[in-house]
Amino acid sequence: MKNQVINVLLSGVGGQGTILASDILCSVFQEVGYDVKKAEVHGMAQRGGDVTTHFRFGKKVYSPLIKYGDVDFLIALELLEGLRNINWLRKDAKVLLNEQVTFPPAVTRGTMKYPVDVVKTFKKFFNGNTYSIKGLDIAIRCGDSRAVNIVTLGAFSNFFEIEEEIWERNLLEHLPKKVHDLNIQAFREGRKVLSLS
Repeated sequence: MKNQVINVLLSGVGGQGTILASDILCSVFQEVGYDVKKAEVHGMAQRGGDVTTHFRFGKKVYSPLIKYGDVDFLIALELLEGLRNINWLRKDAKVLLNEQVTFPPAVTRGTMKYPVDVVKTFKKFFNGNTYSIKGLDIAIRCGDSRAVNIVTLGAFSNFFEIEEEIWERNLLEHLPKKVHDLNIQAFREGRKVLSLS
């Protein structure tokens, strides 16, 4: 994997910590020897707006932007936001979906319907490579719904042979000390909930 560039697309809504998650990814993969690039491609400042970031790592990465149709991993912190980006994925992409629903304004106004069976749609096109977790439920059990991004990172960490200690050290560097214990628990619960076997 060190000789190729791996493309990770993160999508979610404002308030879910999508950008923080990509910052942690940068730190982790940089520590283990990769060149990394990241770009916040589209984002809304208000809570609930869509946020997308591109994260790329490899021996040498020249651009932070992923080419359309070239995503190797999709991390979707919200189902509709994952679905919005389905066409960015390669045919053999791996998909990690947090089964969380946040209605956009058009749905709350009644001008559109929230899509049904989003996980099923991904499984239809990425059979065997679609993984889903109930990250919000886990984050709430850990003590804070805002830890959903850390739960999801914990699940995502299973795709790579990087020591858990490295993940945890880097995520703590991005978080205030008062929430360290909660987020370590959230990360570990996320690691436990996803089985790749």
